[in-house]
Amino acid sequence: MSREIILYVATSLDGFIAKENDDLQWLEEAEVEGDAGYSDMYQSIDTIIMGKRTYDWVVEHTETFPYPDKKCYVFSTSLSGKNEHVEFVNEDVVTFSKKLREQEGSKIWMVGGADILDAFMKEQLIDEWIITITPHLLGSGIPLFKNNNPFQELKLINTTRYGQMVQMHYRVKKG
Repeated sequence: MSREIILYVATSLDGFIAKENDDLQWLEEAEVEGDAGYSDMYQSIDTIIMGKRTYDWVVEHTETFPYPDKKCYVFSTSLSGKNEHVEFVNEDVVTFSKKLREQEGSKIWMVGGADILDAFMKEQLIDEWIITITPHLLGSGIPLFKNNNPFQELKLINTTRYGQMVQMHYRVKKG
């Protein structure tokens, strides 16, 4: 049995996860009730995967590293080694993640960014989708999905309203 990879992400109604310059200010200002299911999702994982641009944004915009109790891998072409919170990985993200799935542990959260998600989409590596739609039309930016993804059938597990946001929770239908 392999570990599952989940995507927990917020997107504008028109499908953007950030503005062109990685700006997420619009998201931080959104009206939300509670934590939009974050605590429950966070308790279900023990490992985090993210790209270096996402990591840089997290480090720049948080006072303390938000995932100190999880194993965190950051994919980078410029950094290697470890720091107190993360291990930098210079391997192919798909190959590394497939190996990671076979190790003991609980779920893996693919935090971002868009290039890693696209690689995971092409290889159908996401098992669970938790997507929160925010009440914004950005018009342009970094899209949640890029083009030419394979067909996948999903099963709706739940929808939840958090203030002005709506969260959809899907699982990939298995064969």
